[in-house]
Amino acid sequence: MKQTLSRSFLCGLVFILFTAGSAVAALPDFVALAKDIKPAVVNISTSKTISSGRPNIPGFGQHRDFFDDFFDRFFQGQPQQKRKTSSLGSGFIIDHEGHILTNDHVVNGADEIEVKLSDGRSFPAKVIGSDNKLDLALVKVDSKDSLPVAPLGDSEKLQVGEWVMAIGNPFGLEQTVTAGIVSAKGRVIGAGPYDDFIQTDASINPGNSGGPLFNADGEVVGINTAIIARGQGIGFAIPVNMAKQVISQLEETGHVTRGWLGVAVQAISDELAESFGLKEKKGALVAEVIGGSPAEKAGIKRGDIILSFNGKKVDDLHDLPRLVAATPVDKEVEMELFRDGKKIELEVTIGKMDDDGKGGSTPQAEGEFGLTLRDITHELADQFGLETTEGVLVVAVDPEGAATDSNLRAGDVIAEVNGSPVRSVSDFRELTGKIKTGAIMRLGVQRGANFHYTTLKKEE
Repeated sequence: MKQTLSRSFLCGLVFILFTAGSAVAALPDFVALAKDIKPAVVNISTSKTISSGRPNIPGFGQHRDFFDDFFDRFFQGQPQQKRKTSSLGSGFIIDHEGHILTNDHVVNGADEIEVKLSDGRSFPAKVIGSDNKLDLALVKVDSKDSLPVAPLGDSEKLQVGEWVMAIGNPFGLEQTVTAGIVSAKGRVIGAGPYDDFIQTDASINPGNSGGPLFNADGEVVGINTAIIARGQGIGFAIPVNMAKQVISQLEETGHVTRGWLGVAVQAISDELAESFGLKEKKGALVAEVIGGSPAEKAGIKRGDIILSFNGKKVDDLHDLPRLVAATPVDKEVEMELFRDGKKIELEVTIGKMDDDGKGGSTPQAEGEFGLTLRDITHELADQFGLETTEGVLVVAVDPEGAATDSNLRAGDVIAEVNGSPVRSVSDFRELTGKIKTGAIMRLGVQRGANFHYTTLKKEE
């Protein structure tokens, strides 16, 4: 009797556990899911013409360094040989008017773009806008009929372990469906300044680029973008929420305008956190503040640790660029900083980022001197071979400006004005602004390993 009860109890317990587990980990209906969402996924084929004045000699590529100079001289002035190259990618339709989202690297530089739907129809397409920083492009086809649309989901709600499905054209094999799970979120793989990839083990191969990553509800949660060639089951997708932030700009202006703060940040190690008196190893440590930037105007200083931006936590240095870039230009936002052992709050008005990744208000010296000056970043120090980041760097000298008589040239570092140290372009502006018109000022200049003095007249 006891044995029978024990067996019955165990069988019931196993059934309950199995049923509960099945409810939690139930597989999506991949057949129905694929049938519903495939019509909105497209094949994108491109072609472009490239010119070459060199012959295509077998085995030449591996010895190119040796023969480069010879062929450059030999074929100089010869007619350029033109040939067409083609490539394949994927994309998905986001509205009934025929706008299609894909990767920038799929269509960049293409002379011709053709979009093929799952029902076999083909359309010529044109690029409406692109953003190489996120590797996104918006292309459009014209159709008399309403086109099927892939609904956009919310990638913030996506969880590690959740089922996802990728559809695309790997190796030119159209409308291929693969499934897997979300392996990780927030991956930084060095693809660009705003890395925040979804990692998945759903098979992604060349030709999948620009194709959608769907969740179990048939919503796009990512745009398949990158793979690790040496790895299997490791693919990366741009979170769809990042794409949703820029789609309207791509459609309206053809490019993306991003916010700019004007700081260089670094990661916080355990040792740095301890040295600053920070309890948790979180935040972005300000290593540099660009003179004249929104950050400098707001009072942000080197050594500050940014904990939050516009109400969102900054857990590490990768969070800050994404948050700033997504902020509208001229918007005033609140920031929480850790300085001198305590938390403080500041307000900053976001500037506009230029195409080169710098702010539209990147500081220059007053035009009357004919000097273009920059605060010295580590990148500029490397570029100009500088051994210091103190002072301001002369980037260019107007041949008709006052500085021409001072024998200043690009690569010089102005360290002093009339004996006062210059640490930023703002310092230079402040010091020269106090000097009367017509007066001569003394500049301390570092040129390579040598330091010398020169004079500069403040003209009327």
